[in-house]
Parts: sequence; structure tokens; C-alpha cells
Amino acid sequence: MREVILLKLGEIALKGLNRRSFEEIMMKNIRRRLSSAGEFSVTAKQSTIYVEPLDDSADMDLAEERCAKVFGAVGYTRAGAAEKELVKIQEKAAEYLRDELELAETFKVECKRSDKKFPLKSPEIATEAGAYLLEKYPHLRVDVHNPDVTVWVEVREEFAFIHSDAKPGAGGLPVGCGGKAAVLISGGLDSPVAAWSMAKRGVELTAIHFSSPPYTSELAHDKVVRLLRRVSEYAGRIKLITVELTHLQQEIRDHCPEELGTVILRRYMLRAAQALAEDEGCLALITGESLGQVASQTIQAIACTDAVVGMPVFRPLIGSDKAEIVKIARKIDTYDISIEPYEDCCTIFTPKHPRTKPSLEMVERGEGAIEGGALLKEALENVETIHINAYEDTER
Repeated sequence: MREVILLKLGEIALKGLNRRSFEEIMMKNIRRRLSSAGEFSVTAKQSTIYVEPLDDSADMDLAEERCAKVFGAVGYTRAGAAEKELVKIQEKAAEYLRDELELAETFKVECKRSDKKFPLKSPEIATEAGAYLLEKYPHLRVDVHNPDVTVWVEVREEFAFIHSDAKPGAGGLPVGCGGKAAVLISGGLDSPVAAWSMAKRGVELTAIHFSSPPYTSELAHDKVVRLLRRVSEYAGRIKLITVELTHLQQEIRDHCPEELGTVILRRYMLRAAQALAEDEGCLALITGESLGQVASQTIQAIACTDAVVGMPVFRPLIGSDKAEIVKIARKIDTYDISIEPYEDCCTIFTPKHPRTKPSLEMVERGEGAIEGGALLKEALENVETIHINAYEDTER
């Protein structure tokens, strides 16, 4: 063993008797996303997952990049492995962190000794390693408060690992430990962030997109696919189901009260989403709604849309403002795609003066002007399905 990637577990470490099942799910997720990066061993010990290359052809740079987006880890780092002898630890620290130490002016050594059988205690190891590094790099000074480089020595059961500061991990819980849910995905800013947020809590995603050709184009659908590929860098494989609602939207436009059009459309979307979600084994729906952001996202409007479904509807962004949502969108690289100017079915036929505080009775009366059930049934019988994975080709 020469070099490994260490992923430091977060919430999983607090899971008690269920901890091993969370670790197994996380290791399975890592193995899947590293399958095209080479041969790796993935194991879990002492609140850490070890990713070890099995041959020289394994791409460690690519593996590190992908491990950075695995939910469940609060930090990750590449580390050099040394035999558990003081001289070997000293030599590995000087060799493995050479580039960083040569550029630095100050440093310190921190040590964690989980193997209590090792003859030296943590402060002694840190002192001896620091003295050796000062000898090897005489330009360095020790600064225990604000060093340019912190050299970490972790003495574990089989090896000692040397690394610099760990980078922040993706956090959250491993995808797959939180059940399955269906996210209503548009081409906007909010729904991809909502999808990512629920995946971060361990939810496996199915995505449902509504189109209205010819009012929405194939470019708009391609935009959604590209957004989901970005989300799948964190969430893993996502099944995308596209439902065409053109006829239903035309009926709502032509026969329902204009000011209620958006709320009525949302009710049919949720009906469709629930039917598809149940077929996929999902137990909840996810939307990107943020309270008060638009007319259809008031408490009254949301109550009217929720009245037609019998499963939980999660809205992870409900208390977020636009700036907070944009910040996450930039972080997960969906922002630039989301702002591309393609119409989606939520933005066509928009009422000039939408009702912001509709009553359920008012909406049900307005909805009664059309035979929406038959149109919805027709739409659900002609869906298009593809599978999206950032690390594989899209499958139809």
C-alpha cells in the first residue's frame, strides 16, 4: 500500500447498531462511481472509508474527484501509507508532502494514534516527526497557530497514514439509505437544487419532467438531461420520466379561469407524479417550491395542490430565498445550465394576474370545467423514459 484516499464519516459514525448498513451502502456507491477509474479496494474501519488502488493503472486523480461528491463523508484526503515504525513515518512525511513543504514557510505536525499499542504517544510522534522535517527542510519554521502546512500523522491498526489537511466532503447520508422519492424537475434553478438536497439526505431519486411540445422544445428537454447529469454526480443513477401535457394545458388555458390556471396545472402535475412515483416504488414527491417566491407557491396555493395527493410532498427549499438557492446551484454546477433561456411547461400560458390566495372550493370549481382525468390518463400512457448517470452514457 503506497497511497490511499481516506473518507472521514460524518453522521454515519453516530448510527449505533445500524452503522454497518450505512457504511455498506456508502461503499457500494463509491465502487459504482469508481468502476471506470480503475481497480480499487473499498473498505471501512474506524469511522473512515479507505479507497486503495489495486494496480498502477488506477486513476487516483479521477477517483479523488469522484469521492469528493460521495454523500456520507464530511472530509476526504489522499494519504501516503507507511509502516508503523518511527523512522518509516518520518521518511514518508518528508517524501509524501515534499511539494507542499518546499513551498511553505511554516508548518506543524498533528498526530492521531488510534492504535494504542504503538510505543510512542501522539505528542511524542508529532515532536519526532517535526524535528525530522526541520532537518530535511531547514527553511521551515514551526507555527502551531497558523501554519502554511499541517502534517497529519494517523497511526492506525495496519499502517500509519500521512496527509495534509482534509478537504470538506459532500456531507449528508449515503444515497439509498433514505428510501426512494420522485422529484418534479423543470429547467429552472430550484428543482435541481431540491433534488440534490434530498439526495444529500440519502434519498434515491426518480425524476419526472413535464413537456408541452411544440411550446417547449427538444432543447428544453436536453437542458433537463444535462441538469440531471450534474445532480447525478452526487446522487448516482437517476431515472427520468418525461410526460407530455400539451393537450391538458391547452384545455386549462381555454376553459378554466385564467387566474387559477397555474394552480390547476400544478394539481394535475402532482396527480401524474404520484401515479408514476407509485409505479416506481417511490414513497414521496419532491418539488423545488420556495414559499412566496411566485404566485403558485403561497401557503394557500400549496394547500390546494397538496389536496390531490396521498403521499408526502417534500419541499427542501421552502424556507430558502433565491440567493441561498443560487449559492447551492453554483456549488453543484447547475446554475449556468439553469439560466439558459428555454421555455418549460410551467412558464407557458402564465396568467397575467394569478390568484395568490385561492380557496380549495374555488379551485375545484374551476377545475370542473374540463375532463382532465381522461387527458391525464392519455398523457401517462405515452411517457418517455431514460436513465442518466454522470459516469455512464445515457440509456433510453
